[in-house]
Amino acid sequence: MEAEELPLGCGGGGGSPAAGRAPQGEERREPPRAAVSNGGGEDGGRELVELKVIWNKNKYDVKFCLDGTGAELKQKIHSLTGLPPAMQKVMFKGLLPEEKTLREIKVTNGAKIMVVGSTINDVLAVNTPKEAAQQEVKAEENKKEPLCRQKQHRKVLDKGKPDDVMPSVKGVQERLPTVPLSGMYNKSGGKVRLTFKLEQDQLWIGTKERTEKLPMGSIKNVVSEPIEGHEDYHMMAFQLGPTEASYYWVYWVPTQYVDAIKDTVLGKWQYF
Repeated sequence: MEAEELPLGCGGGGGSPAAGRAPQGEERREPPRAAVSNGGGEDGGRELVELKVIWNKNKYDVKFCLDGTGAELKQKIHSLTGLPPAMQKVMFKGLLPEEKTLREIKVTNGAKIMVVGSTINDVLAVNTPKEAAQQEVKAEENKKEPLCRQKQHRKVLDKGKPDDVMPSVKGVQERLPTVPLSGMYNKSGGKVRLTFKLEQDQLWIGTKERTEKLPMGSIKNVVSEPIEGHEDYHMMAFQLGPTEASYYWVYWVPTQYVDAIKDTVLGKWQYF
């Protein structure tokens, strides 16, 4: 699809051509604003920045107010794509903060804004099978002894915590880091790293031998359990097929990233 230039003004809302105009016969006065030039134009005293918004292989050339917030940008993306703001993951050097302005996060002229998200129909089509699979896995887990006591996992865990594993913070939930999660073990005891390519909606599982590039939508489920004696770290499995035989195990995942990993892979962020 060819890029389409759409001028987007400051502020959220419906995008009506009359939005922001003064009533007939009245003069609208804007407060004085210091001009900070980064290559964008100005419209009525409001500085604009040119963006390239990319979603679902479609590209849009957009002009947006540099003092508009991330939340307002989501509203404009909604008007472009039909994707509701609550189902958008908008990225510029990481996840775009909704409360900050584009000026505050140093967005410059020509910046690329990546958007990941699914429409309501897409979510309904894939969510039911994933939820059913997750409930079945939980039911089976309740019948079994703790995973970390099972023989297949003990041979890896008994090697001890890797010296170069990332630090953990117990009792805290954090967003995914901007760098790969590294220093962990896989089922064979080799080192593994996890890289979350949000702009491509992929999880990269890297070892010394190769890197597997997995679409997020192909991962059926994610299970995890704290490691006994080291509850600030988890063992985690990504279900790549229909049964438990397809689990890809990763050991010594820092606990503060566990929820973020599950939400990112399974798409739970779409509902908030």
